Amino acid sequence: MPTKFLESLGGKLAENWAANILTPAFVFWIGGLLAWVWRFGRKPLEDWLKQQSESLLIAVMVSGLLIIAVSAFVVQRFDLFILRFLEGYWPSWLSPLLFLRRWMIQQKKHEFKRKENRWQTLANQKDKQITDEELEEYVTLDGQLMQFPSQPNRLMPTKLGNILRASESRPFDKYGLDAVICWSRLWLLLPDGVKKELQEARSNLNTAARFWLWSLLFLVWTVWAWWAIPAAFLGAIFAYYWAVDAASVYCNLLESAFDLYRLELYKSLRWRIPINPKQEKELGQQLTIYLLRGLDGDRPIFTPLKEK
Repeated sequence: MPTKFLESLGGKLAENWAANILTPAFVFWIGGLLAWVWRFGRKPLEDWLKQQSESLLIAVMVSGLLIIAVSAFVVQRFDLFILRFLEGYWPSWLSPLLFLRRWMIQQKKHEFKRKENRWQTLANQKDKQITDEELEEYVTLDGQLMQFPSQPNRLMPTKLGNILRASESRPFDKYGLDAVICWSRLWLLLPDGVKKELQEARSNLNTAARFWLWSLLFLVWTVWAWWAIPAAFLGAIFAYYWAVDAASVYCNLLESAFDLYRLELYKSLRWRIPINPKQEKELGQQLTIYLLRGLDGDRPIFTPLKEK
């Protein structure tokens, strides 16, 4: 048993090291080394390496891997903060950004209204004669509108923020269930396979946010190389659109979890099962309030516990 445990532990450590080497942290530090070589040339580094013993070089290599691992661990702690920043939740002490936030939200409102009006126009023409181009435009607009929250007062300043906010809003719009309040309870009831899919999708989203931060940090190497500036901005742009795509996948899975497994939440809480969509919205809203702060009334009546 101890031998198998150590083998398993060693395998996991090897996997972690490989993961750290392939993370943006590795690219960041290698980029710093290339920037240093760009500034001072290869000869000082080559001369220093030739003068060192093999044991010291091994120690330097191990130290480098430790620096990569520790820096990757530290930056990973900021995943949620960076993700919320990219969504548009900007701290109050950044007053210029708050003005920018209000302006961006206003632009999103105009964009949403324009697309909704055009979509409605095309929808009214569907039963009449409609061209292939208009049908394609209708389908495109339908997908784009799904990436906005249904209520204009819930709009966020960024596309990423609106995609995530829309996924939070949709379970309430359809079922009366507040996703923020109900999700942690529903998560415990999901099958392992569903949890795995959601975890992988969320991990991909977090990795994109982390890559964005590493790209921003890459600007420090401008002290040695001018090309660090375009590299940092290109990396940040790539990471943002990566996050947008990852968020779309994650939000589709999140919404699907509510679509398919929300009744498990009702059953586990002995809540009355709705018999039609209208009743479900009413019972869903009551269930949300019940989970948030409880209820004192005698309605709804809990379903009886099944005898074992």
